Amino acid sequence: MKKQTEVVAALIWNGDRFMICQRPAHKARGLLWEFVGGKVEPGETKQAALVRECREELGVTVSVGEPYMDVVYDYPDLLVHLTLFSARIAEGTPRLLEHNDLRWITPAEIPEYDFCPADVEILDKIRANFI
Repeated sequence: MKKQTEVVAALIWNGDRFMICQRPAHKARGLLWEFVGGKVEPGETKQAALVRECREELGVTVSVGEPYMDVVYDYPDLLVHLTLFSARIAEGTPRLLEHNDLRWITPAEIPEYDFCPADVEILDKIRANFI
């Protein structure tokens, strides 16, 4: 049985658009789109993990708000428990330190991108709430 991996991600809005990042080609689920974030390290709170991941991946400091949604998804190689937090950039301008690309999209543009399967349920909620 796979051990569940705790993963956090940020839903960051800029006006009517939210940030999505494209995974590097060499990683699992390469070139699929996702929310910025990553694994929670042992002894770390989910909020602290999200602040660290945003600093490592985008070079920004985020202010973490309330959880937007939780999803458990079973990939062939990984069982993830993903917590998506509402967040805002408190300091810095996003840079591509790890991702292949970064976009700000409207909820109506979601179907134009191929997302990681774990994000689909979240994206459905965003579309339902904001279109």
